[in-house]
Amino acid sequence: MIQTLDTTIGLPAEKVRVLDAFRRARNLADYEGDPIEEKAVAACIGTAETLLADVRSWMKAHRSDLLTK
Repeated sequence: MIQTLDTTIGLPAEKVRVLDAFRRARNLADYEGDPIEEKAVAACIGTAETLLADVRSWMKAHRSDLLTK
């Protein structure tokens, strides 16, 4: 789903690449057992919060009918 964000909500390609890098790091941790540094986790959380704000903003502008009052 990450790769569709540029098409669905117009997320810039750079932000999509960052999210995809976090996804790859998570997969490595899940499948290879590679630990993720706390700094990377904090960056991921911050990026996720920004993404949530971006999606809410897009929904407010384009699909406000789907938002709860």
